[in-house]
Amino acid sequence: MDLIKQYGERIKSGEESKKFAAFYALLSEYNEKFNLTRITGEEDCFVKHFLDSAAGEKYFPKGANVAEIGSGGGFPSVPLMILRPDLTFTLVESTGKKCSFLERAVLELGLPARVVNARAEELAKKADFREKFDVCCARAVARLNTLAEYCLPFVKPGGLFVAYKGKAEEETKEAEHAFSVLGGKTECAERYTLPEGEGERTLVVVRKVKNTPSAYPRGKGKERSRPL
Repeated sequence: MDLIKQYGERIKSGEESKKFAAFYALLSEYNEKFNLTRITGEEDCFVKHFLDSAAGEKYFPKGANVAEIGSGGGFPSVPLMILRPDLTFTLVESTGKKCSFLERAVLELGLPARVVNARAEELAKKADFREKFDVCCARAVARLNTLAEYCLPFVKPGGLFVAYKGKAEEETKEAEHAFSVLGGKTECAERYTLPEGEGERTLVVVRKVKNTPSAYPRGKGKERSRPL
């Protein structure tokens, strides 16, 4: 992906670099207390978190209203908002301590986002959130068939579900049934390689082609224990 080099230059020396440096400092401070990420070195964070998050930028339409499920340390949402201030995010996170970190990051970096402390499978049943978003994204949350049940109910018909994964060929094939049941259709699975030998990654992009049936997400842990 040729854009990886361009993103790297923007993150390290572009006009956005000060915000990325401030975000890294904040992440390091909170990581000691809340264990937000196992990746603590500055260069590792730059490649494995910042660059990886930026890789999916083109799948977020201009001015998109985005939901992120399982925000954790703010990836990919925070790097995307720094690079794309036209995007508006709702950060969904079930752990209160992580929400505290996200709220501080949003405040200190002046990001266009709100933080919601809730479980995705419960929030997706609420009228104010169900099928209200242009894009729903997630990174390192669950296997793809489970993740689709968490995310696709948030996406309005015509919108996108964007999943950041590792090598995901098997997972993508496995999840085709789940996509179909939930109203989605695979648009692409774009593979790219992170620099510094940090491995191959995949962006799985699913188009919402019809409404998600009201029975989904099922809740009570069924998304993980009995994936579609």
